[in-house]
Amino acid sequence: MEQRGIELVPAGERYGRPRDLLFLWTGTTMGIFTLVYGTTIVAAFGLSFWQAVAAIVVGNLLAFPLVGLTSLQGPATGTSTMAVSRAAYGPKGARLLSFFGWLNMVGFEAGGMVLITFAALSLLGQAGVATEGLGLKVAVILVAALIQLVLPLIGHAAVMKAQKYFTWVFVVLFGLMAILVGPKVDVAAGGAGADFTTFTVAVALIMSAGGLSWGPLGGDYSRYLPADSSKKAVFGYAFLGGFVPYVLLMTLGAAVATVVKDAADPISGLPGALPAWFVVPYLLLAIVSLFAVNTTDLYSSGLNLQAAGIKVKRWVAVVADLILCVIITYVAVTSENFNTMLNTFLGLLIIWLAPWAGVYVTDWLRRKGRYDARALFDESAPGQVRWAAIIAQVAGMVAAALWINSTAFVGWISQATGGTDFSIFAGFLVAGAAYAVLDRRPVSVPVLEGVR
Repeated sequence: MEQRGIELVPAGERYGRPRDLLFLWTGTTMGIFTLVYGTTIVAAFGLSFWQAVAAIVVGNLLAFPLVGLTSLQGPATGTSTMAVSRAAYGPKGARLLSFFGWLNMVGFEAGGMVLITFAALSLLGQAGVATEGLGLKVAVILVAALIQLVLPLIGHAAVMKAQKYFTWVFVVLFGLMAILVGPKVDVAAGGAGADFTTFTVAVALIMSAGGLSWGPLGGDYSRYLPADSSKKAVFGYAFLGGFVPYVLLMTLGAAVATVVKDAADPISGLPGALPAWFVVPYLLLAIVSLFAVNTTDLYSSGLNLQAAGIKVKRWVAVVADLILCVIITYVAVTSENFNTMLNTFLGLLIIWLAPWAGVYVTDWLRRKGRYDARALFDESAPGQVRWAAIIAQVAGMVAAALWINSTAFVGWISQATGGTDFSIFAGFLVAGAAYAVLDRRPVSVPVLEGVR
């Protein structure tokens, strides 16, 4: 069991190659959730198939470079992405952002656990078991939680190895699914499609569900790589590992939505596009892929909780996190509004994530990727709260909220422009520009090429 949390990884304990990130991110992103995002922008937003493809490519091309960028800091510093955020916000100023990062992971984990539960209940139904009882639902949730706990609890090496094997399994099964669905696809089924306003909302959802939400995890998995790892390889493998599966599976999801109208429901709706003999393998694929996604989320959530200043061992954070997910899953499984809850959650992520990305990228550019890793953990030095980043974050959040079009609320600028959603761009650019203007600290910080 890995004992290290966000503490710096010494040079003597580094291992692996940049290409390992390709399998990590492919195994993580090649899941049912990714497929559902593609069906949603057709089934819920009314985009035509070709509009959906355009939104998928544009949204992921804009968002996934963030994962590559945040992965670069792992080998350079030996710590997690949210811990690196302390360079901009200050060791104590970054705590609230790290807490938001933890909430981000908890939300996705709970969403995954809910779908695992629904898929398991559907499998039991296929076997003739009555699934209406509350006791059975609770039992399924608890069993799923125990299975989910194993890999994140063991730690980094286990997660990296498991995701490599998951990748090959998912490539085969999703490839077979594409072959089975392909002949039924009608790319003209959507008609004229949606207007530009709705297109911008779809792009925002794709970005927030993809590279933007995965961005805070980049360094968590690259921090064990040797400090002299190729920067181009680290960036490229992390970027491609998420970008390619998201584009392919979201496109498959959009294609499925032309076959089944309620394909946005991955358990009761989407299997309608499949032959009867493949429904059980599909449900098993859904469960395993959701476990794979949650493994990555659950491991990182423990690191984020530590970065938030909570003095707790990594394994304790993982267990506590999963207990909270079980509670949320129970509430969601016994309610009728899971899809609404998920879409609201994805929409509101933008408000803090886009400005954080703007500050993070601007800080990285100003210091040319150079960090004093030990200073990130020095809570006795001046500058524990760096107000330039805090003010920039708040300004970016206001800008994002003004231009958001979500199920929770619609911002004033979005209303004034007919419902467009440029919240990600507004939050990112305003926060980044404000930080560049306000932060006047010298940028020539010491370079720590791996922790000795």
